[in-house]
Amino acid sequence: MPDKPFFKTDSEAELGATAHTQPRSYDSGLAARVSPALARQLVSQALARMPHGELHVIAPDGSERQFGSGEPSGTIELHDERVWNAFLNGSLGLGGAYADGLWDSPDLPALAGVGAANIGVFDHVRERLLPLTRPLEALRTLRRGRGAERARADIAAHYDLGNDLFELMLDPTLTYSSAFFPEPEAELEQAQLAKLELVCEKLELGPDDKVLEIGSGWGSFALYAARTRGCHVTTTTISENQYEYAAAKVAKAGLQDRITLLKDDYRALRGSFRKLVSLEMIEAVGWRGLSTFLRTCAGLLTPDGAMLLQVITMDDRGYPVEKASRTFTTEYVFPGGSLPSLAAVGGALARYTDLAIRDVQELTAHYVLTVRRWRERFLANVEELERRGYDERFRRIWLLYLAFAEGGFAQQRTGDFQLLLGKPRYRPPSLIRHAPLTSVPVGGGAAGA
Repeated sequence: MPDKPFFKTDSEAELGATAHTQPRSYDSGLAARVSPALARQLVSQALARMPHGELHVIAPDGSERQFGSGEPSGTIELHDERVWNAFLNGSLGLGGAYADGLWDSPDLPALAGVGAANIGVFDHVRERLLPLTRPLEALRTLRRGRGAERARADIAAHYDLGNDLFELMLDPTLTYSSAFFPEPEAELEQAQLAKLELVCEKLELGPDDKVLEIGSGWGSFALYAARTRGCHVTTTTISENQYEYAAAKVAKAGLQDRITLLKDDYRALRGSFRKLVSLEMIEAVGWRGLSTFLRTCAGLLTPDGAMLLQVITMDDRGYPVEKASRTFTTEYVFPGGSLPSLAAVGGALARYTDLAIRDVQELTAHYVLTVRRWRERFLANVEELERRGYDERFRRIWLLYLAFAEGGFAQQRTGDFQLLLGKPRYRPPSLIRHAPLTSVPVGGGAAGA
């Protein structure tokens, strides 16, 4: 069963107490100051200037209007006039309105793709508002708090929702990062194992290696590396659920002598390691923690050590705005999270560490397929999720989160990269295998709820 009462009830009081206490995002800020009629006029004027793809808007009265033309193409069906106001608050407003059932779409990822294709056009407008939004974001961060305790609370809000949720959505290895598809038709489990093999290959792991993993997940990398390479893996997570689950799997596999499982914040880690792995954990440290995270990783490596960093990235041009903004994902799904840009990662590495980038491999197209498989599994298990206490509002939030992810990766608003980083005395392998997959179209998967 899920661990938070938020997901066992539709009570507004309990929802607010456990999830978020801010006003509805489509009834706050600018959205609260204009009438639905004026909001419809303002939004329609903006959509009429949409430069990429087309959007079909079906109003509550059944009338339909098309904005733009070509691909990507998406449809939004409004059930309530307040959705026009929600548009004014971006993904945060539209996400909240979707969670409350105020709109739907026959193809959520396709609709998200339209948004992702066009959001960059408005980045310069949002950037002009940064002098106003930055102080508000700084105050909000101060109120939320920072440090290890805040990090534990943020991680718990996502990863401790209940192992059964992730067992129903992910593949049997419970790997919660982009897979590596040898071919588009490959099974998700096969693709995740191929990704874990790719990581081991790039780091040339062997029996003599002491490996540190920051962000254990449910133990898939540690188990795979220990089994296939015979190396010793020290892995850490600050999720209570993940720690207990991974500990049970390590014990069942009889690998306690080769896997040391910790429950420590990365800033508390000590020791010296030749190899370090972090698979899509850096997004959880927030943009303010980026330099601290990378500096800490560099300090844990031997002079000839190497790090494999798999990172979800934000488009460089949108990064200044996104890191200072409240979004649907950071408010409803990943509190405290922030996607870095490649430029931000590269800049932090140069300024705060002695790590150098030795190899870069893009997995963005692979992530489109990965998230699509997660969403299809989530949809296939909706009834089971309901039986286990995950209410409709929660299910809608997660379906939209997965759709936003698929659309964002398909339109390359967000990306995914494996970076092989080396200390000054590290010498990389001469040949590194790269992914043949280059692009995957958005849409065409299972329809949204």
